[in-house]
Amino acid sequence: MPSNKKLLQAAAGSAGGDPLYVEDVFSTYLYDGNGSTQTITNGIDLDGEGGLVWLKARSETQNHALFDTERGATKLLSSSTTGAESTLSGVSGFNSNGFDLGSFWNSNSQTYASWTFRKAEKFFGVVTWTGNATAGREIAHNLGSVPGVMIVKAVSGTYSGSAWTIYHKDLTATDILEFDTGVTKSRLYAWNDTTPTDSVFTVGSGSETNGGSTDYVAYLFASDAGGFGDDGTENIIKCGTYGPGTETLDGPEVNLGWEPQWVLTKCYDSTGDWVLHDNMRGVVTDGDDKWLRPNTSGAELTTENIIFKATGFKITSVYAYVNQSGKNYIYMAIRRGPMKTPESGTEVFDLTLTENSSAPFVSSAFPVDTGLIGYRSSGGFYWGDRIRGAKELAPSSTAAEGAGSMWKWDYQNGWLASASGANLFYSFKRAPGFMDVVCYSGDGTAKRQITHNLGSAPGMIIVKCRTASNTYWETWQSSLPNDNAYGSNVALNSADGYGGFTRFSVAADQTAAYWTTGSNGEPNTSGQTYISYLFATLAGVSKVGSYTGTGSDLNVDCGFTAGARFILIKRTDSSGDWYTYDSARGISAGNDPYLLLNSTAAEVTGTDYIDPLNAGFTVTSSAPAALNASSGSYIFLAIA
Repeated sequence: MPSNKKLLQAAAGSAGGDPLYVEDVFSTYLYDGNGSTQTITNGIDLDGEGGLVWLKARSETQNHALFDTERGATKLLSSSTTGAESTLSGVSGFNSNGFDLGSFWNSNSQTYASWTFRKAEKFFGVVTWTGNATAGREIAHNLGSVPGVMIVKAVSGTYSGSAWTIYHKDLTATDILEFDTGVTKSRLYAWNDTTPTDSVFTVGSGSETNGGSTDYVAYLFASDAGGFGDDGTENIIKCGTYGPGTETLDGPEVNLGWEPQWVLTKCYDSTGDWVLHDNMRGVVTDGDDKWLRPNTSGAELTTENIIFKATGFKITSVYAYVNQSGKNYIYMAIRRGPMKTPESGTEVFDLTLTENSSAPFVSSAFPVDTGLIGYRSSGGFYWGDRIRGAKELAPSSTAAEGAGSMWKWDYQNGWLASASGANLFYSFKRAPGFMDVVCYSGDGTAKRQITHNLGSAPGMIIVKCRTASNTYWETWQSSLPNDNAYGSNVALNSADGYGGFTRFSVAADQTAAYWTTGSNGEPNTSGQTYISYLFATLAGVSKVGSYTGTGSDLNVDCGFTAGARFILIKRTDSSGDWYTYDSARGISAGNDPYLLLNSTAAEVTGTDYIDPLNAGFTVTSSAPAALNASSGSYIFLAIA
């Protein structure tokens, strides 16, 4: 870990413990039911810290199910009904790394989503109390900030059949929303016309929040309160409003300051469903999104509703539930993770080699954000992404994006590659300091700044137009020369050396907050849409670098300790293909099979061009000029 981050973490720890990141306190976890019991391991400590688990069947009609540590395992509430608490073995236990499932919300052959909220200051809290029908009663909480949203339910006793009562900071203290219905109401006694503080919230005397002889639970969510990240100042949750709706594909846009992974919305001045999106089930840029309704038992629906962007989200639907003309909406959004910088290549990159000619499931140790499918016998790669859904691009082709039925992303640890004959699979995770994926629409502006969440300046930028054919895979790398105004580029789909000083700006304009295009042509043509892949050097994890050929054995030091698992090399001062090596097929002292990323040629075996090196890799003296010509210039991407 870089020394400056250690100092920041030490400072954060001295103020209140170790730094917390969004991945420590929130998880969307997808699972398949087995009709029996199973343990969900999502990395969230519920046993020690406490919190809430929210379950929903995706593939069938079934009520939402909420279980929290304050009321205890098996104690069920449903957002889609007004019913009192009941006892069912949905969540049968809370663990230090997730939770246990019983037979409910675990039916065989059905698919499910779970959302886990860990109790933590400035993020989420749970409070219980027994009502006394006394107006102005203050209920203490430990959220450590003013709540942005409060969700209250009577769980047992006289008024246990009352509706869910919901507070949102951007409505008045006399307004409530209800989970189980789509209406808006105004009742003075719910919050006693009193705004909550960072230590208490106030209830009235009515059945919704404080009826006599009734037990209540409240789920409290913070908003823009800081408290997270290396220095303890970053936000991970925000509650706000958007509107008025336009009922067009160009709907309202919300600036959060970060990319979300989970967004809950509701029209507050008209009847309408609650709508829940998350990036694990699928929020697709320029495609259909998967969504659920907390106020109904209905199965998952699929329409184009929303785009998650580097700085927030944008509504892209004509439907009234998210974008009714003239109407206004509340939202609650949670930041995408991970926020913590990875410390090993295995956290962010995986590779699978199979001889299975049918469609394999590609497993990984992490949720996959982007993947490459390689065909060893026939040659060629295809690139797919969670952010684009069932769409694909071929690195060897200048063609526009095509439908990619082979890609299915809504799996927790891996993806489904319905690609008959494919047998090489690379899996990448977006993570600070390692890589990021950004979609954007061209606007024709010269030196346009494209916001990203890489967290460091990119060392390599790969861009492809999704909508126009005959467009190159424009690629910039920090080692390439520039002409003072623009940097040069190479094409991922071509063996040509570098050229053209118009596609990207210079290295100084590629920053930790944004990367910068070149002139007003590719890769920023007005009316076209693009995807960009950003890679950076991260100590012990990845290396974006360059070397000068010698014609003799050449050691390339990447700062690794156990060698490279993936290597991509391109000559830039002259013609040279994009050579792809990996440890699954062999980076050895003997022969090393390779594929060309820019070609549909079959895999080449029986050559010894690359040798292993603990610090990185060795280019051998037998390598061709495309890899090791004397005084030749080369760029590479390596992953430990």
